[in-house]
Amino acid sequence: MKTITLDEPFKLSLGESSLPSELAANEALVKVHKVGICGTDLHAFAGLQNFFSYPRILGHELGVEVLEVGVEAANYDISIGDYAAVNPYFHDGECSACRQGKTNCCTHMKVIGVHEDGGMRERFIIPMSNLYKADLNLSQLAQVEMLAVGAHAVRRSRLEAGETVIVIGAGPIGLGTAAFARLKAKRIFMIDISPERLDFVEKLGLAEVIDGKEDVVAILKEELNGDMPTTVFDATGNAKSMVNAVNYISHGGQLVLVGHTKGDLVFNNPAIHSRELSIHCSRNATVEDFKTVVDALKSGEIDVEQWITHRATPEELVENFESWTKPETGVVKGLLEFV
Repeated sequence: MKTITLDEPFKLSLGESSLPSELAANEALVKVHKVGICGTDLHAFAGLQNFFSYPRILGHELGVEVLEVGVEAANYDISIGDYAAVNPYFHDGECSACRQGKTNCCTHMKVIGVHEDGGMRERFIIPMSNLYKADLNLSQLAQVEMLAVGAHAVRRSRLEAGETVIVIGAGPIGLGTAAFARLKAKRIFMIDISPERLDFVEKLGLAEVIDGKEDVVAILKEELNGDMPTTVFDATGNAKSMVNAVNYISHGGQLVLVGHTKGDLVFNNPAIHSRELSIHCSRNATVEDFKTVVDALKSGEIDVEQWITHRATPEELVENFESWTKPETGVVKGLLEFV
């Protein structure tokens, strides 16, 4: 079966791989139809991804079809022919985080496509407990995990109705965060340094936009009559942006770091202490977040079809993937499609 492997930074290869001959009782064999490309994949390609080793089969945003099921399928309500999204997070269920219900940050977290081989292959085997069947199309299913990260960040913030919010970074995770934040926020601004991405956000009607190269503080104060936003989400994964984000927050407000970086973050203590800021990290997502996303997609509260700007076959992806890392290519959300 066709398999795409990231052999080392900047080197993707298309080859063949095989599967185990038997399914465990709790496993399913799935056919991969769609794979969402996200910042994790791009960072891994560039050698910048945390918790990562090479070689690795990428792919954790998946829209799949169930081909075979283990003998315990009835326990999971999974049947042959079902379409499903995949929860790519494997947790041990026993560590301190899991005992608190925080399975998203399990001490021994394993994520397919990061710590273990992922879904950039025509078929693979996965525990049925990690499948979420839903009456959605395959392109939507391939974006459920991405949206769940944003939904979790918003839930982590305990955002209250009527707040003014900033989301920094208009990539897919930032878009997903904004999509859920706007369901509660009074006003929502999105900051990016890419004019193309800001235009894209405006066309979606997702948020008011601010060019990050301008005087953001002055613009916010003018827009908000001297006030500043109470909640800021940084989805850039850029250390400079993450540290600078505290300048956009009101006294008593909060910063939620949705992206992460390999480097250190050094905050000016007077700047954060004088305002009694709260700084949160948000990692991955939980079952609750996946359910929230599926419900939002089914109800039409969130529509991600317009977010897909690029599609590629396995052959095209290997040839063109490096160009997808470049801003001038205009990729917002790319999909790998197995046909």
